Amino acid sequence: MRIDLHTHSTASDGTDTPTELVRQANAAGLDVVALTDHDTAAGWAEAAAALPADLALVTGTEFSCAWFGANGARIGLHLLGYLYDPDNAELQSERHRLRESRRGRGQAIVNNLRVDGIPIRWERVSELAGDGTVGRPHIGQALVEAGVVGSVDEAFANLLSSRSKYYVRKADMDVFVALRLINAARGVTAFAHPLARRRGTVVADEVIAEMAAAGLDGIEVDHPDHSLADRAHLSGVAADLGLIPLGSSDYHGRNKAVRLGACTTSPEAYAALLARNTASSPIVFAT
Repeated sequence: MRIDLHTHSTASDGTDTPTELVRQANAAGLDVVALTDHDTAAGWAEAAAALPADLALVTGTEFSCAWFGANGARIGLHLLGYLYDPDNAELQSERHRLRESRRGRGQAIVNNLRVDGIPIRWERVSELAGDGTVGRPHIGQALVEAGVVGSVDEAFANLLSSRSKYYVRKADMDVFVALRLINAARGVTAFAHPLARRRGTVVADEVIAEMAAAGLDGIEVDHPDHSLADRAHLSGVAADLGLIPLGSSDYHGRNKAVRLGACTTSPEAYAALLARNTASSPIVFAT
């Protein structure tokens, strides 16, 4: 059984529509795929309607969060919420706020690039995002089109890096608030790519322990941004804290050189996730 629990579509910053995503997942030999676009549930209905036989769809969202420590310390991180009630009013309000923040932040990054004469237009970035949540990959696509960089990965390594002078921070949700809201909406939570250092500073194990005590259910262990040593370390953390160890590709279509199913979740871990008291169940093909 092949299970990929972290993918993106055009509902946020992927390049496949939700329809194309589930078809690609089926063609890649997956048995289960989770659609986890940034701060939105907008792609769920389309993906469910296009679901092929022999593929189960786990509905989810990747929430933009941050950990706030002493003396003003702040570290951005992402929290996956699976199978929650999308109509939960408080969580719905937060999703809307985070999406609006991403749009404003994207426009600010474009303005910063333009100040230095980099040929990029906000109108084109907005066109690339369409009705989806605006993300840095859309800016990266526009930079590729303009001939500024050769790929979206190159854009992220330089101009769009969190260490770049053009970078603008988005208004994230406190991770402990996110855990409370997703749990209240009867969702399962997982810490996404906790040791993806190339994205910026990562939190210490002590913070993961605090998150587990606050209701965190799982943690991504096998992820393309984790080294073998990272995966071994996170396996130990998961075992020590009683967290479900997940594996995922974090697929974004052409925006990242990562294939569907590049990393997967074990059937045992998937069963543990489904054993939680969730608002919904995976969606399967309706005959």
